[in-house]
Amino acid sequence: MGPFEQLQAQLAEDMAAVNELIRTRMASKNAPRIPEVTAHLVEAGGKRLRPLLTLAAANLCGYRGDHHVLLAATVEFIHTATLLHDDVVDESAQRRGRPTANLLWDNKSSVLVGDYLFSRSFQLMVETGNMQALGILANASAVIAEGEVLQLSVAQDLATSEDTYLQVVRGKTAALFAAACEVGAVIADAPGIHQKALYNYGDALGIAFQIVDDLLDFGGSAAVMGKNIGDDFRERKLTLPIILAVAKADGLERDFWKRTIEKGQQYEGDLEHALKLMKAHGTLEATRKKALSWAAMAQDALEPLPDSGLKSSLKDLADFVVSRLV
Repeated sequence: MGPFEQLQAQLAEDMAAVNELIRTRMASKNAPRIPEVTAHLVEAGGKRLRPLLTLAAANLCGYRGDHHVLLAATVEFIHTATLLHDDVVDESAQRRGRPTANLLWDNKSSVLVGDYLFSRSFQLMVETGNMQALGILANASAVIAEGEVLQLSVAQDLATSEDTYLQVVRGKTAALFAAACEVGAVIADAPGIHQKALYNYGDALGIAFQIVDDLLDFGGSAAVMGKNIGDDFRERKLTLPIILAVAKADGLERDFWKRTIEKGQQYEGDLEHALKLMKAHGTLEATRKKALSWAAMAQDALEPLPDSGLKSSLKDLADFVVSRLV
């Protein structure tokens, strides 16, 4: 049994309650399209990693109530809403190996159902009666939006630095990982040092997760990724492997990146040439090392917490995230 499956097994009862709550709250009597669109994505085989983190954090901190289930469902609704919006912004045709909701229905439905899920998530937060948890998740929602807008504003800009890339990743991905972990500790009324430890764990894990995703776009399995190899290049996304390659480019190489990324003039063989440049400058390997480093930071962040089976599983989960690179 792998680390992720082990965590699922440890939290199976709680996760079943979260899944039931998600099915109940994504319903709508007045707009049947809402559950249709939501079910298409929610039931598409996602790992439910973020709500699992909330459940794990709460249990690790000794929580014995049921409000962690509400918060875990909240986290999944926020995540699903952002996916619906992202697919519209990115004009994506595939998500988790299936046609996107905006392709099957339309952009308007995807945006509005995403808005509905955001609203549902805030209803769930309020039911916990915990203002600190509400503040954390509300702030994360704002940071996610900021990250997406920042990504949009620096898109195709070859001057984009690694620091800006990390700022985008912290916004669009790591913010929800960190919040998911932190609210689990908050609802358990854990000591501040444990809340901070779990926040730091989620932040580093989220960054490692996104770096791995960006790297796999240039060499992962399409079946595993749910998208085609090289999609980020074709969509002219400045992910870390390209940012590092641009930083090391000579004049001719920079002309290539300017044509393919800034101007969007891509021809047959360009993806292969981009891979050749990244390999020549060692940027794929450098990106892999950065992912491993962030995973190690996630593991180190857990040190203040008491030893337990769940703590070990969370440490192993960090290894699992980067094991996709092997």
